[in-house]
Amino acid sequence: MWSELNHLLSAHNYSLSDIALIQRARDVAAKAHDGQKRASGDPYINHPVAVATNLIAIKLDTPAIAAALLHDVGKNTFITSEKIRRDFGEEIAFLVEGVSNIKKIRYRETQRALEPLRNMFIATAKDARVILIQLYDRLHNMQTLSSLSPEKQKRAAKETLELYAPIADRLGMGELKGQLEDLAFPFVYPKEYRWLTKEHAMRAEKLKHYLQKLMPIVCKHLLKARVPFINAHARVKHLYSLWQKLPRYDMNFEGIYDITAVRIIVPAIEDCYAALGIIHHHWRPLPGRIKDYIALPKPNGYQSLHTTVFAPRHRMVEFQIRTPEMHEHAEFGIAAHWAYKENAKLRDWQKEGKEFFSDRVFALTPKGEVFDLPQGATPLDFAYHVHSEIGNHMTGAKINGKLVAFGQELSSGDTVEILTHHRAKPKAEWRERARTTLARRQIRAELRKLGVKMPQKRKTKTLRA
Repeated sequence: MWSELNHLLSAHNYSLSDIALIQRARDVAAKAHDGQKRASGDPYINHPVAVATNLIAIKLDTPAIAAALLHDVGKNTFITSEKIRRDFGEEIAFLVEGVSNIKKIRYRETQRALEPLRNMFIATAKDARVILIQLYDRLHNMQTLSSLSPEKQKRAAKETLELYAPIADRLGMGELKGQLEDLAFPFVYPKEYRWLTKEHAMRAEKLKHYLQKLMPIVCKHLLKARVPFINAHARVKHLYSLWQKLPRYDMNFEGIYDITAVRIIVPAIEDCYAALGIIHHHWRPLPGRIKDYIALPKPNGYQSLHTTVFAPRHRMVEFQIRTPEMHEHAEFGIAAHWAYKENAKLRDWQKEGKEFFSDRVFALTPKGEVFDLPQGATPLDFAYHVHSEIGNHMTGAKINGKLVAFGQELSSGDTVEILTHHRAKPKAEWRERARTTLARRQIRAELRKLGVKMPQKRKTKTLRA
């Protein structure tokens, strides 16, 4: 375990001072988790080491790797956040606290809308590295899911499909998204998984044999045309992604042309278009299947040229043509920016994220359900967004366990507990303390029902929910 970590650090050219810091974090984590076991029976320290190892593999920076090693020490150990800040500095403490905050977000099968949950996940993180630590935390948890009870397995797998995989996709991390989905698939849809693996296995061997013969022909054509390329390889579509696509084709495998695809990696953008021309010169393209994601990238930043052609023996084959940078982004998304030192792009993403959520607040109930509210919303607004009866019988509020005034403004990540009593009733002044139109409308309706005379309305800013 330690040797693999040290080997990766050396292989990826971390400096001696970086390695010393990471080893110190590892030693503190090992001491803190000493004697603790995972559900599998493995030493607990194996988990943060596995997360850190994955982050080293994608060349994440030193503070993130140290934070990954320390991300669970606050759970049933003697290490406090103050000690982490004192021993490792503000940045690492900030990342560890960020992971702790993000772990408070709980997926519930009764969640009314999943998009606010995903948005809160991103808004609460405040730093892309926090999201990456948590995503790889989930990856290792899914890889060791078999040690949990069937009920916990299914719940974690559904949470992975509905929360974690879509976030990985939003960040452009295609390979991680596919891994998470494929690990969750057999626990959420066991019968469908068994059927698909059987059907896919029957075709996979034939496809593999066909591509082994096709690849040398592709390389020969590129070399003859003097189109430079770094490598050409085949990829097989992830099982869950294939399962999602099959219903659109009446469960007919023959209608899906990208079960396997040939990827051609070329040095520069102009080489992408040159390679596309050579492919089309030798094999007729299928109309409507030429996609230029270089000129028009996908929303998550994915870039590549796609085309499906009638290859030898009249087999339809998809080709994906891209540069190494495009390939890294397709596989690792935002994490690829560290590998290419494109820190400006990373800062742009974080800035855009902050701006996108700058007018929204994502607050949780004590059970972890998320509510998406406008900035400036109060516990009173929160109560009425949970349910009108909660608001109408409200007697007090707690934010993160502390009693607060009804008009206290909420922040993203706050856990809000509404105190109620069945005899409590709304007061006329609540209309001024509430900030959202929904809360004010419901307060006004209840006051009218109770026959309460309302004072003349003062002009106050109203926020749209």
